[in-house]
Amino acid sequence: MPTQHVRLFSWNVNGVRSIAKKGFHEWLRSTDADIVALQETKARAEQLPVSLHAPEGYYAAWCSAEKAGYSGVATISRTQPLAVALGLNDPFFDHEGRVLITQYADFLLYNIYFPSGSSGLERVAFKLAFYKRFLEAIQPRIAAGERIIVVGDVNTAYAEIDLARPRENRRTSGFLPEERTALGEFFEAGLVDTFRAMRPSEVKYSWWSQVTNARERNIGWRLDYILVSANLLPYVVDADIHPEIVGSDHCPVSVVLAVE
Repeated sequence: MPTQHVRLFSWNVNGVRSIAKKGFHEWLRSTDADIVALQETKARAEQLPVSLHAPEGYYAAWCSAEKAGYSGVATISRTQPLAVALGLNDPFFDHEGRVLITQYADFLLYNIYFPSGSSGLERVAFKLAFYKRFLEAIQPRIAAGERIIVVGDVNTAYAEIDLARPRENRRTSGFLPEERTALGEFFEAGLVDTFRAMRPSEVKYSWWSQVTNARERNIGWRLDYILVSANLLPYVVDADIHPEIVGSDHCPVSVVLAVE
């Protein structure tokens, strides 16, 4: 069977209606992407024009929060998914509309907007509990040998190389020791950070504070990841971050796989 390349992008758009006014359709056409996973869409599909909730040439799946204008994820793909599932099968987490699972012929894709802990200790606790529940859901699949991709805004910078000012942010959510340890458990479970695997010493960020003009000064954080199960790593051709793409406080991240 011939090898074909799959180009996958993930982007926290910080409002899909907002990004639509900032060149999203033009960007989508320019990427020639096979799959685009969006996080923090802040909208239900029925609130959007067809051109946005189902762009021409793509199939689209949406997962929305119960709270209007909050959270939400969407996955658009050139190939119609074989199956679509929402959530982690836990109502404590699933009302926030953070997890969308799509099955394709070559892999299972988790598109996740992981919680932020920036609003206080209660949300840090929720975030850590969400991480744990995610691992409980995915570990049996990894153990069964399924080929899995996990994309999204993880809301944690794992290592000092992943943010511009690690020393100043040791007590800031997103770089707390307990958050980094929890993210490290993803790797121990068998998921691989594709950007770091392909570019072990490269410094790039995917999020910048809008309050301090941090993007112009590149004082950023790498919060957006594409993880693959170890059995998919040999098929990874490249992984990258695209800070030149503007429109959100995050930028897209990508991976290219050569699948058979």
